[in-house]
Amino acid sequence: MPITVQTLRDAVARSDARMERLEDPLNAADALLGDGDTGSMLARVIEKMAATDLTATTDVGAAFNALARATMAATGSSLGTLLATALLTFAKSTKGRSEVPWSELSGLIEQAIEAMKLRGGASLGDKTILDALHRIAQSLTGIDDASAVALAAETGARAALEHFQPLPCKIGRARLFPEKSTGAHDPGMLALHLLLRCEEVSDRDG
Repeated sequence: MPITVQTLRDAVARSDARMERLEDPLNAADALLGDGDTGSMLARVIEKMAATDLTATTDVGAAFNALARATMAATGSSLGTLLATALLTFAKSTKGRSEVPWSELSGLIEQAIEAMKLRGGASLGDKTILDALHRIAQSLTGIDDASAVALAAETGARAALEHFQPLPCKIGRARLFPEKSTGAHDPGMLALHLLLRCEEVSDRDG
């Protein structure tokens, strides 16, 4: 099965259900480096997405656009803005299509990364969610099966998280306190990993 509007609806519904247990660990991770509200912000954004009615369209691009609008309505945070930017990029690339092969997902993510770089000013290697997305895009190259995509995405997200954990953040407020970010997870990277993961959250991920 290719990517369809139903695929997006299912993904949003799963994410919404998972945020009940992810909100507190993500807030705790963010408290080490920022305001401690990443989990609450994402819970609010994904709840708004889940409440968005996508049943009236079969256009994947239109669905991505609706989810982007929901994100912008729910938050003006830097991470939320990057998420909306990615969704708008997906929307532009899939406009008018009722089906998108999974094999195109890697390229779509790379397009989104470029748009997010321009919007947020981060570069690859700065220890942000862009680095996790880049590793995921690399992991997905050539894969055209939904189950294989899910496994590769989770593996890529974990690899990025583990690679960057011992490194300091190079952008944002966290860059001013390298001793705090060294050894800590970037909250955006952690959120992406946990949302892609199937198992329960463990203490080591908080």
